[in-house]
Amino acid sequence: MQQPRLEHVQCLDARGLHRMAYWEWGDADNPRLLVCAHGLSRQGRDFDTLARALVPHYRVVAPDVVGRGRSDWLADPAGYQLPGYVGDMVTLLARLNADTVHWVGTSMGGLIGLGLASLAQSPVRKLVLNDVGPTIQAEALARIGTYLGLPMRWQSIDEAADYMLSISQGFGTHTREQWMALTEPMLKAEGDGFKPHYDPAIAVPFRALTPQLAALGEAALWKAYDAISCPTLLLRGADSDLLTRETALAMTQRGPKARLHEFSNVGHAPMLTSPEQIEVVREFLLSP
Repeated sequence: MQQPRLEHVQCLDARGLHRMAYWEWGDADNPRLLVCAHGLSRQGRDFDTLARALVPHYRVVAPDVVGRGRSDWLADPAGYQLPGYVGDMVTLLARLNADTVHWVGTSMGGLIGLGLASLAQSPVRKLVLNDVGPTIQAEALARIGTYLGLPMRWQSIDEAADYMLSISQGFGTHTREQWMALTEPMLKAEGDGFKPHYDPAIAVPFRALTPQLAALGEAALWKAYDAISCPTLLLRGADSDLLTRETALAMTQRGPKARLHEFSNVGHAPMLTSPEQIEVVREFLLSP
């Protein structure tokens, strides 16, 4: 089975430099670039299945956003926020010598793509937002807050997989083989066991979010969304507790007027591993 190459790029933060890891598939000279960005507590290997399906057409790059996976952890947890992530992606695109890019972003990765696509002279030519929009439901944030950053340790990969399944019901149905493939990159070996792959401090700015800050952030995200001009596909799990249908419909009426596609029997967020989900993304990205 085809495997990606692990690469790194140096990025700037408030305390100095950090290395961001990224997983690269396909011909490094292919000018057609697809970047796939993961959710809040995930990492770039979430996109293995999608990358294998699209690598005949694209050079596919899936970064481990700073603080996750094989990337460095920040000295200052305040840097674990969207402006810093968008800045890192600008550096990544410069490293990749990308004039244009197609972007697939799940949850947080979608917000990073939203921010990048809203910039003047943005290189983003097509944007896929996977179960995320400018308005995020407080109930979903509260659910995520019940596990994000908690000290965890598991004796085996199977034990870790069972735990992660318990907090990931919204991802939809997967075989045990598929779920193990999604679980293993989420783990770091520690002694005779395993711990989560990410810096627990990514939860610091998350837990500091007040209703007032959330309202300001929502207004800023809608302003950014309204500035996007590239073709945009909005994916939604029909049972999502993070992206309501009301918000999704509003996104079809303003800004880039996204095309909406909903997947049944999925919540937050579709993992883009099933043939149906992959085909919807593939058709949008490759259409003229």
